[in-house]
Amino acid sequence: MEQLPTSPGERPEEPEASPQRAYTATATINEQGIVTEWSEGATRLLGYESSEIVGLPAERLLADAAADTARRIAPGQERWSGTVGLRHRDGRRLEPGLLAHRWTSSGGTAKWFVVSAVPSGAAAPSSEPLKELKEWAFTQSPCFLAVFDAELRLVRANESMERTLSLTEAEMRGLRLPEIAPDPVSGETERRMRLVLETGDPQYVEEFIRPTAAGTEHGWAASLAPLRDADGRVRAVCLAAHDRPGAEKGVREHLHLPTDVAAHIGTTLESARTAQELVDVAVPRLADFAVVDLLEPLPRGDEPSSVPGAGPVTVSRTAVRSVLEGGPPSGVAIGETTVYPPLSPPAECLAAGRGAVYGAGDPAVVRWAEQDAGAVWIGEYGTRSVMVVPMRAGDTTLGVAVFGRQLHREPFQPEDLWLAEELGHRAAAGIHDAGRHPREHTTTMTLQRSLLPHSLPEQAALEIASRYLPAGTEAGVGGDWFDVIPLSGARVALVVGDVVGHGMRAAATMGRLRTAVRTLADVDLPPDELLTHLDDLIIHLSADEGDEDPGGEAAGGIGTTCLYVVYDPVTRRCTLARAGHPPPAVVSPEGSVYLIDVPAGPPLGLGGLPFETVEAELPEGSVIALYTDGLLQTRDRDIDEALDSLLAALYRPAGTLDTVCDRVLTALLTHPPEDDVALLVARTRALHADQVVVWDLPSDPSVVGQARRFTTDQLTAWGLEEASFVTELLVSELVTNAIRYGQPPIQLRLIHQDSTLICEVSDSSSTAPHMRRARTFDEGGRGLLLVAQLAQRWGTRPAPVGKTIWAEQSLAGF
Repeated sequence: MEQLPTSPGERPEEPEASPQRAYTATATINEQGIVTEWSEGATRLLGYESSEIVGLPAERLLADAAADTARRIAPGQERWSGTVGLRHRDGRRLEPGLLAHRWTSSGGTAKWFVVSAVPSGAAAPSSEPLKELKEWAFTQSPCFLAVFDAELRLVRANESMERTLSLTEAEMRGLRLPEIAPDPVSGETERRMRLVLETGDPQYVEEFIRPTAAGTEHGWAASLAPLRDADGRVRAVCLAAHDRPGAEKGVREHLHLPTDVAAHIGTTLESARTAQELVDVAVPRLADFAVVDLLEPLPRGDEPSSVPGAGPVTVSRTAVRSVLEGGPPSGVAIGETTVYPPLSPPAECLAAGRGAVYGAGDPAVVRWAEQDAGAVWIGEYGTRSVMVVPMRAGDTTLGVAVFGRQLHREPFQPEDLWLAEELGHRAAAGIHDAGRHPREHTTTMTLQRSLLPHSLPEQAALEIASRYLPAGTEAGVGGDWFDVIPLSGARVALVVGDVVGHGMRAAATMGRLRTAVRTLADVDLPPDELLTHLDDLIIHLSADEGDEDPGGEAAGGIGTTCLYVVYDPVTRRCTLARAGHPPPAVVSPEGSVYLIDVPAGPPLGLGGLPFETVEAELPEGSVIALYTDGLLQTRDRDIDEALDSLLAALYRPAGTLDTVCDRVLTALLTHPPEDDVALLVARTRALHADQVVVWDLPSDPSVVGQARRFTTDQLTAWGLEEASFVTELLVSELVTNAIRYGQPPIQLRLIHQDSTLICEVSDSSSTAPHMRRARTFDEGGRGLLLVAQLAQRWGTRPAPVGKTIWAEQSLAGF
């Protein structure tokens, strides 16, 4: 075993490091325990040069008694800290404090990054400088800080509070907050401070003061925390405040809430569904229990709401969600009305028009639970924290949302209140719009939802996720659509389109075109031919509708854009064409991101102009994104900036495609979309050589028996002996048909894909076969009829030269 050098004479002398400066020693150790990096600080700490250590086991640095201690890192642990005995180069034993982080690279390689802070000299820092640092941290903090004693009189205030209120600490000392800043909300803040003294639980006040010297019209948000002595008794209250716009900006940047919520709340113009979407988003992400209660009667249109100053308030229970199966009991069934007692938290929230956070022991919550049967969940559910926020759209109050957290979770924090208010505002806007929009708009939304795919079809070539967001403007819903269509030969077609205009006509045209695309895809037309047929269809539709309504908007769908992509998991290539639609974006397995160069082609309905099909290789694991222009047409950036943001969002690694979709929407939609947005993201899979087998066959009737033997042997190799009988019949009929009616060369291909077996026979004749009914004494004519009876589905696929007849079997019963 190679030994570490121990004699100081074996290495050149170095000037002794100055003892006046602290430094950090760092080293990197791989998963096998080998030192791979060694810093100058590590040399100063243990005396070894990098050349003496790198490449050797790290355990050789351990003092004998510490070897077991260093091995106590549990499997899967990401961080470790503690004191470890190490052996200096000169033989001395050192016990530095170490902090080790496990870091995994994008390529999956893991290593440990170990650091140790070495203070100046060997002595601990003096306590006097530490006291000075603490004092400086309090007085010079950019946050508004103050300390109030057990009688809620100010004893300390920092420079930020002095600047904000234009008062010195001496001028404020001994005064209560309402005496320092006479303001309607100061009394509420003091009440929360008293709760901190009584319960020991922190409190949050969204707006506790309106500063005059700060030059702002908005309020400040404050956190109230208990200050305890050595015995744990609450002796004082610390108030920490910050300017609300800055805090909201930080929370918004952290949560990216507007687009995240836009994807899930307000997808329809149905009040009950929007309320349910709100609680579905909130639980369990924000809370363990949530209810939405709307005012009874609910204000309609732009009529002002009338909310009593302190209750009682009559509401209708509209939505409930809980993390527990079947519970907890809300005390009121959905659709029933209930009355919030006077001075209850929901009633006060509605009266004040702003949210609030309560502890379960808050007197207002206790009193509410005693008076209101609808609040039975507070006691029976083991609730720790309660939050109420108003449902407001502009100046119209529509109701209240109530959230609860159980004892095992932390109480609600300021950022939770901000998040809840954003959720409430989003839902309230949708509910308010439902009351203002005409019945025709609701009918259009219903029609559009019925025409879009409710679920994506089962197929093994692609992993797929999608998002659809209706326009958030008065123009109404548009005609964006997407689809996933399984094709023959294990291939899959992806289609995204955008009909010009909004409203009922756009939705109806979208439905027609989606049906047409599915019909043409079943014929296995190449992408350029499919778009040509679609172009002809729109020309005919526009001619028919133009006669009836010459001034109609985009009659028949003229100007519609479409992107059609076909992916083949056998060749790992895609063929695609587009008609005026944005090109797809691709992220390769290596991490490069780019737009596929596809000739734009004209929008559909113009006629006489060609479309062009291109091919692109998509290695297994590639991600391809199809989208409509509503994703790029944002008010705060041009199209190039939007494309850059799209590529940047796709470039970021993500565990699931749903995460990819959410990141794209978050990055590009900073406001409710002005046009419909459709997003379709797919990750490619591949069929490997052990799943596909091909035989070239001579055009000779005697080869049919040989083709059956090839098939039987291959099915045996795949473990599909039970499927041999049916497959032999299919192969026999298809090969015989190709030899008798087709032209050489002839090729037989078998594809085994999950629970599906595909038989394909290709020849160079372009004549398509037709199934016919054979008469009683006919010797032939029954082949394709037999294929149709035995296969789950079958068909013909044209090729640049010749055709392919295919038959697909389900292996579910084998």
